[in-house]
Amino acid sequence: MKVLEAGDWSLLLPDEWEADRDEDSVFIGDRDGVGSLEITALRKAEGSFGTGDMREFLDPALQWEAVQCGSFAGKRSALMEDGEALREWCLHTDGLLLYVTYSCDLANRGLDDAAVDEILDTLRYAQEE
Repeated sequence: MKVLEAGDWSLLLPDEWEADRDEDSVFIGDRDGVGSLEITALRKAEGSFGTGDMREFLDPALQWEAVQCGSFAGKRSALMEDGEALREWCLHTDGLLLYVTYSCDLANRGLDDAAVDEILDTLRYAQEE
């Protein structure tokens, strides 16, 4: 396992997973190319994010369930669209909100679900360490 640090947050990546980033997002994929995980962070200038703040990011047409991923709480959902299986999370702690998506071809749906869940369970907020 290796540590991926991205400013305000970090997570553990299995050795077969790799990360790349641009100024707004972190992109994570495994070497077999089954799917990809994208994490975008939003910081609140003052105060903390809460459930009410997340509503603007949640598609009301989807079914969302409560989830805890490491030190982040939030909601997750899943859908199929344009030949892809998608999973989405909207996670928050303190003044940081993470919008996370995982996508893969429908034929590969479910193959990385356990690995992605394990990765997201290692999410840590930098100010807690």
